Amino acid sequence: MLNKLEVLYDDGPCLVVNKPAGLLTQAPAGIDSLEIVVKEFYRSREGKAGSDNLYLGIIHRIDRPVTGAIVFARHVRAAQRLAAQFQNRTVSKTYWAMVEGQVTPDEGTWVDYLHKRHGMAQAIVVPEDDSRGKKAILHYRVLAHMDARTWLEIELETGRTHQIRVQSASRGHAILGDSQYGSTESFGPAFDDPRDQAIALHAGTLGFRHPMRDEQVVVDAPLPSYWPAL
Repeated sequence: MLNKLEVLYDDGPCLVVNKPAGLLTQAPAGIDSLEIVVKEFYRSREGKAGSDNLYLGIIHRIDRPVTGAIVFARHVRAAQRLAAQFQNRTVSKTYWAMVEGQVTPDEGTWVDYLHKRHGMAQAIVVPEDDSRGKKAILHYRVLAHMDARTWLEIELETGRTHQIRVQSASRGHAILGDSQYGSTESFGPAFDDPRDQAIALHAGTLGFRHPMRDEQVVVDAPLPSYWPAL
């Protein structure tokens, strides 16, 4: 499975990789995941083949059909410091999305209140006064209009479940390939198992403070080859 791992940044206890579509960040035993692949990477490099006691801090997650930059930590102190940055919203996260329809105006901010449905990997928009809702904020900029599609650059201010997917779809701009939220178009290579299918959402840039040194780290993740040229 190591051939699935595209390393973007590797320094001390920090590892940033370019997550492929169709792979869960973390999964129950017996199900393939990015966590398993990253642990195999470390076992191979550190000569710990077969060891079950390898610590890997999972700081954040990227949805199964989404690609892009994701950071892991090799020890507890680094994981705690990185997790604090995510909690305090000092991490910068820029995504690219190809959505259905023509998004207007060319830049703006979307604010919604989202509720993750109990027992389901799905979120919905709820009224502001709904106690179940959590505030979701993103900022977008149109990079290009292409036929009946729009290419967006998105900066997340919050990190809610399926946030970009839900906020886009609720405005009539479902992300290409995201049938879960209403997209009627396919995207990327076709697979027999729909769970392996990609959607047109990519975590393009991730910025954070190195947890062991006081310096800023910015990592860019190349787009998959099946994205159209901009």
